[in-house]
Amino acid sequence: MPRRMAREPQSPAPNNAPATDAPAPGAPASGESKISKVLALLRREDGATLTEMVEATDWLPHTTRAALTGLRKKGHALEKSKRDGATCYRVTGLA
Repeated sequence: MPRRMAREPQSPAPNNAPATDAPAPGAPASGESKISKVLALLRREDGATLTEMVEATDWLPHTTRAALTGLRKKGHALEKSKRDGATCYRVTGLA
């Protein structure tokens, strides 16, 4: 007696979606990455506060601080100072 399958195998559904030139998910839409935006802010003469970086990237504050740690690990020398009572970060060069 032949074995029966619980379900018949299904063929994959045809992909009828039209091809688009949209960027891949997670890719920056403007061609500029968020980390490059952060670096641009940090390279300004007066640097950038955490709030300015959060607004520029739409990241949460803890994600932005983690990005700063990642930049340090990649060799960027960061300097901290105070501006109007807020901590301000600035790239001083490569370590």
